[in-house]
Amino acid sequence: MINRYSNPGPDEWPELAKRPVRNFRELEKPVRSILKKVREKGDKAVRKFGKEFDGVLVKKLEVSESEISEASASLDASLKQAIDMAIANITTFHQQQAESLPVTETQPGVQCWRRSLPVEKVGLYIPGGTAPLFSTVLMLAIPARLAGCRQIILCTPPSKDGSVHPAILYAARQCGVTGIFKAGGVQAIGAMAYGTESIPAVYKIFGPGNQYVTLAKQIVQQESVAIDMPAGPSEVLIIADDAAYPAFVAADLLSQAEHGPDSQVVLLTTSPGLAEAVEKELKAQLRLLPRHKLAAESLKHSKIICFENLDMAIAFSNLYAPEHLILACQDARQLAGQVKNAGSVFIGHFTPESAGDYASGTNHTLPTNGYAAMYSGVSLDSFVKKITFQEISRDGLARIGGAVMTMAAAEGLDAHKNAIAIRLNYE
Repeated sequence: MINRYSNPGPDEWPELAKRPVRNFRELEKPVRSILKKVREKGDKAVRKFGKEFDGVLVKKLEVSESEISEASASLDASLKQAIDMAIANITTFHQQQAESLPVTETQPGVQCWRRSLPVEKVGLYIPGGTAPLFSTVLMLAIPARLAGCRQIILCTPPSKDGSVHPAILYAARQCGVTGIFKAGGVQAIGAMAYGTESIPAVYKIFGPGNQYVTLAKQIVQQESVAIDMPAGPSEVLIIADDAAYPAFVAADLLSQAEHGPDSQVVLLTTSPGLAEAVEKELKAQLRLLPRHKLAAESLKHSKIICFENLDMAIAFSNLYAPEHLILACQDARQLAGQVKNAGSVFIGHFTPESAGDYASGTNHTLPTNGYAAMYSGVSLDSFVKKITFQEISRDGLARIGGAVMTMAAAEGLDAHKNAIAIRLNYE
């Protein structure tokens, strides 16, 4: 059911750290074709591909106010309360990320500073498929609103009856989304990148998706817009010792495995006894899951690796650079200090990854496929761009002008040198 390894040497780690292979080459031609048609045909192409891939022909792409109101009214009160609590926690955490940087005087008369300004127009993609990811609406729309983005649009594929899941609509309204559109897949990415008669073009696109959506985002990034990060199937890595609870560990592994057959889960442990107990728990808990078939497929390319000590486990984890890292061991807080590469870290036996997915306050839109070694998860910073300013007095220019002219001359850029000299020589 799940692959087990015992004390692999460091030379084996790179192979063990590989994710399930995704071959984008065979997808590139159809994805580019869809994007081209959306760019040329606009709404007509979006509707056509919606009928082809989602099985529904949508007459009006934008969700109306009455649809949002009716959906919100139909939503169970307890779910609304849960969403509202999550909104409060996510807002509280992300509010603290706002920067206020002082003016710095690098030399007398030379002042430099930086301001964070919102990306004015952003697009959020919320997948449909096997689960309505309304939680991702919160994770993207809240920091966008806090950053001050003027236009926050959302695209999501409709159900067969042409409706959007009420929890997605409720979450979008509560979080300040300015426009919701019934469009999914590659065609939605194209619409947000190029603009159509109904769907406005944006400057930056956020959100997860299948391999077609991921490739579409990468293609439009080369042409016209920014994207949040390279993203792939969800993953979790757990480091556990004898202090861990096997049932907890198995539950955390399955919580990611149920995302889909291309998700990967990894357990690193110093205890062979724990490894065996977790395997038994996986079998027992898997049978009870409605999505057990998806989770079972994921487990086929997932791993349990036994190491001699936690230092080796954390070293492997830093190489793997997991999207989610759970530290289920006795000195978890201390071990957390050794983490170099991870999207988000969950410390201790009562900090399940599910909490971060929904309501602890941190963001669940995180780098996958090893990109946590060089990318951060979504935050307030993702929705702003930072502009530097400088103001120099005549005395300040005199202080640094000689250095600037010397450097410009050494690079053979005489016009740069003259822009300083003409000012310094001005009477």
